[in-house]
Amino acid sequence: MGFGSMALGSMLGESSANAAAGSAFGAKRPHFEPRAKRVIHFFMNGGPSQVDTFDPKPELTKFDGKLLPNLLKTERPTGAGFASPFSFKKYGQSGMEISELFSRTANFADDICLIRSMHADVPNHEPSLGLMNCGEGRLNRPSMGSWVAYGLGTENENLPAYVSMCPRGMPTRRTKNWQSAFLPSVYQGAYINTADTAVDKLVEFIKNTSLDKPQQRRQLDLLYALNEQHKEQRQNDQQLDARIQSYELAYRMQMDATDAFDISKEPEHLRKAYGENDFGRQTLIARRLLERGVRFIQLWTGAGQPWDSHDEILDHRRLANDVDGAIAAFMADLKMRGLFDDTLIIWGGEFGRTPAVELPSPGNNIGKQHGRDHNHYGFSMWMAGGGARPGYVHGATDDFGFQAVEDPVHVHDFHATMLRLLGFDNERFTYRYAGLDYRLTGVNECGVIKELLA
Repeated sequence: MGFGSMALGSMLGESSANAAAGSAFGAKRPHFEPRAKRVIHFFMNGGPSQVDTFDPKPELTKFDGKLLPNLLKTERPTGAGFASPFSFKKYGQSGMEISELFSRTANFADDICLIRSMHADVPNHEPSLGLMNCGEGRLNRPSMGSWVAYGLGTENENLPAYVSMCPRGMPTRRTKNWQSAFLPSVYQGAYINTADTAVDKLVEFIKNTSLDKPQQRRQLDLLYALNEQHKEQRQNDQQLDARIQSYELAYRMQMDATDAFDISKEPEHLRKAYGENDFGRQTLIARRLLERGVRFIQLWTGAGQPWDSHDEILDHRRLANDVDGAIAAFMADLKMRGLFDDTLIIWGGEFGRTPAVELPSPGNNIGKQHGRDHNHYGFSMWMAGGGARPGYVHGATDDFGFQAVEDPVHVHDFHATMLRLLGFDNERFTYRYAGLDYRLTGVNECGVIKELLA
């Protein structure tokens, strides 16, 4: 039955224990001893510019206003080189160069494993979001958070194993970014709109206003009995089983979710350190969820694609200011609580941006030449904690920051490396569906980037 079901049985009675038996949420063992037990993904949706954040390019300054040599094909017309308006400096014993935009995160340079040679497949948001989040840019596939939840389960059966937070609406592709696809629906991400500050609004319908707990339990027990009978007549359908478990999870969440999402219980100085804005609040909530056993948390910077700076790259200052302090406070908080070493922190977007200025085109950049277009040829991401190699810079783009030219890392390689830190062999970590063994990294040639491992 598992310890989670036994504990639930002692609280709610034998019928509840029977309902929770065989739960998909129980903690599981991976292929290898994991370095990371949980993941937080700071997702800068829209595509932050690598040459303005983590990949300084002095040559680009020399070519400011001049045509760049060997410019690859871009999605929209681009013009002359566009030097970064932001300054860079070296941080820590590693001497890692980081932009002024992330000056507070930069204080943890000696903990960061920076990849400057990421590359994706196409310069469009939808397929690139699909590739980064689900390993597939064209077809619906389970998200990486769903894969992690499927592989590791959760350490707290009263909370979802996978939570996705995005304030003020949903990002591009909406729920497809955290879908479970053909994995049982119990592994899909639970969406939270963190623009709300009231706990009962953060988690919609968390409280039943019509029935008390004993009445709800009797109702669920009846529903469970009917669903079990229905399931037996249909060869124990997995989707129906996942639906049963979702009802049980919703009931159990009433106990833990209210407490986990209530950041008013945190000291005032800590709330201020994280920042009293949408991103700061959701990052503090994320820390409370991680320490309660949630396996995978994705934090989006807002609805749509906020970092999509076609018209004005100076918008990056405002966007970075909203997240920089929260990320730094989170890393310091994890260190203080002893959670840093086994929590894998990921930062990045779906692609980067061009080092050349974007020219006006129908519907874009009208009257301005201060922005950058999408760029999938080369961009930056970083990891920290969870077995990632600290104070290390991997790979490089060309002199202008356009294309990965040294030790390139494809998104599938990144996924394989992430899974390895969580204890999985990406080729053996599969789920059988429609006669095929599917995996997050697909059938593509990819592999673990061993240099990224501590």
